[in-house]
Amino acid sequence: MTIPKLHLSQIYCKSAPDRGRGTWRTCLLLAVMLWGASSAFAQAAPATDFSKATTSEKLTQLDQRVTAAQSSADNAWMLVSAALVLMMTGPGLALFYGGLVRRKNTLAIMMQSFALMALITVMWALVGYSLCFGGNGPLIGGFEHAFLRGVGADPNPDYSGTIPQTTFMVYQLMFAIITPALITGATAERMKFSGSVLFMVLWFVFVYAPLAHMVWGKGGFLNASLGGRFPTLDFAGGTVVHISSGVSALVCALYLRKRTGYPQQPMPPHSLVLSFIGACLLWVGWFGFNAGSALASNGLASSAFVATHFAAASAALAWCAAEWFKNGRASALGGISGAVAGLVAITPAAGFVGPMPALVIGICAGAFCYWMVTKVKAIFKYDDALDAFGVHGAGGTIGALLTGAFAQQAINPIFGAGKPVGGLDGHWAQVGNQLVGVLIAWGIALVGTIVLLKIVDMIMGLRVTTEEEEAGLDITQHGEEAYNLEA
Repeated sequence: MTIPKLHLSQIYCKSAPDRGRGTWRTCLLLAVMLWGASSAFAQAAPATDFSKATTSEKLTQLDQRVTAAQSSADNAWMLVSAALVLMMTGPGLALFYGGLVRRKNTLAIMMQSFALMALITVMWALVGYSLCFGGNGPLIGGFEHAFLRGVGADPNPDYSGTIPQTTFMVYQLMFAIITPALITGATAERMKFSGSVLFMVLWFVFVYAPLAHMVWGKGGFLNASLGGRFPTLDFAGGTVVHISSGVSALVCALYLRKRTGYPQQPMPPHSLVLSFIGACLLWVGWFGFNAGSALASNGLASSAFVATHFAAASAALAWCAAEWFKNGRASALGGISGAVAGLVAITPAAGFVGPMPALVIGICAGAFCYWMVTKVKAIFKYDDALDAFGVHGAGGTIGALLTGAFAQQAINPIFGAGKPVGGLDGHWAQVGNQLVGVLIAWGIALVGTIVLLKIVDMIMGLRVTTEEEEAGLDITQHGEEAYNLEA
């Protein structure tokens, strides 16, 4: 049934009885409306106060949500960066080094990288993280984080206030893994696996940990932002990673002496394809290495990302140009070696320099490392099998010094807003600070490596026999072959 709709004026156009009933209904309607208005007015003052309280609470909640979102974004980026840095060791470095050795030593060199992924992880959990980032002493950390005690979901504001300390811990672990793995490039094809394992564990404790704390740890002697005596700019590991491993690699090469038949017998890479793939993985992984060192998903990470890419590109071109000038052609091995040299050199500078200085650093690194590998190595006749010193030691040194020249407060005001950072800001004294950091890194690596090599050599020996070397380390150290050509 359809109910007819009546306009209010129609009520007064009816008979007297109808008008009486209409008037009653109208009065009832008006009474209800007046009661509602009075109730609303009575509650008006409390409602205003509640509205203000609600707005304040909503602003607080919004701030908390923004902070949580930032923390989530930073944490996600740092976990990805940690995975990228691990990828640099395996498969990146394993493939890069694996292709450069002779076929009979492929698995042996790759196994050293893989073993360090496991060994250093356990050492890091037990005591390594605490020695690097615990305490506030000038030379080495304490034991308050031994067995990862106190390392959980809460951030450590001394290092990064927006990510869990667990994330910071595992990210720094990946640096500790790859650093000793770089040394294996100098000892390739002639060092016992057992001796390598013991040496690397000791080297991690007595060389890497002190240097990492001095440069990156709170109160460290070389720390640039947390109270260091000589503030050395090292954004992602020029001194801690590359100088330490490169100089130690040179000491190891000299201590172990030359491979049997070197340099009279040609020892070319058995698979540049593997090395090429490994170098490309290293290039990609280096974005986690350098941009991740911003410890946040922010503009500084973007700046470090760009600087990393530009330096690698210009260094690859510089190395190829040097080859072309000397030999009349550029090689694939030269191209990937140059790219790695540029990545090494930009590591300490990535978070302090702009794109154009990054290009210059890359060019300098490509040319300088090419000269070290082709000229200096030939002059002094040392057998740095895979040029760990020529690329990492030399590239890390020149990169650390150039960081002092090109660092700018506009990129990273690490010393405070408006304060000069490097030479381009007029603060040329920073080059002196960088030199101090370089000399200390060289000294710790030289002395520590010599002492540790002597100790390990007395305990179990370091070098394989001539017969084992000629047969190949794959068979003699692991009982396997990389390629089963009879299958």
